Amino acid sequence: MNRDIKDMRENYDKSFLQKTNLKSNPIDQFSYWFDEVKATNTKEPNAMILATSNSNGTPSLRTVLLKEMDAEGFVFYTNYNSQKAKDIAENPIVSLLFLWKEMERQVRITGLAEKISIAQSSEYFKSRPRGSKIGAWVSPQSEIIASREILESKNADIEAKFKDSEDIPLPLFWGGYIVKPITVEFWQGRPDRLHDRLKYSRKNKNWIISRLAP
Repeated sequence: MNRDIKDMRENYDKSFLQKTNLKSNPIDQFSYWFDEVKATNTKEPNAMILATSNSNGTPSLRTVLLKEMDAEGFVFYTNYNSQKAKDIAENPIVSLLFLWKEMERQVRITGLAEKISIAQSSEYFKSRPRGSKIGAWVSPQSEIIASREILESKNADIEAKFKDSEDIPLPLFWGGYIVKPITVEFWQGRPDRLHDRLKYSRKNKNWIISRLAP
């Protein structure tokens, strides 16, 4: 078994990354790469690993979906009573990781997570499928529950509550965060593990680009 794992190797040779080819702003560079990955058959290219930690430094990881992006940063949505939200309340510095294996690329972001406005959260909530809206009301995210039947029963109750409502309102305990980047690293796989790593670091209102050893 261990021998099989040790023998799992891929040699990356699809592309390269040079400092001279990068956009001056990491959001623009991310958008460029994101458009490229969307043009492939990659499933859910907006999936990202979100790393948080509490005031004791205990780390926690989970996969969430990028839902919006602008010049300020990257937006995801969640239950404000979830573990990730509790961590962010204690320590707003988070990390995001996008892994696009098909393109032998990853993007690593460290930034400050802040709640977005209720108006922006409500606008996004309106765009969700009805079942997803119901689910947001149903789930006490990250809490221990005795059985799945409890969820199903609550789901039936919420369905009944809103059965005559064409529009389901935004729960006050649910909404978005924007991660405003402090550093952004673009990684491109290269042959023989001599990968390209280019890192943007914010300095005042400017971005400094540095090459890192693989």
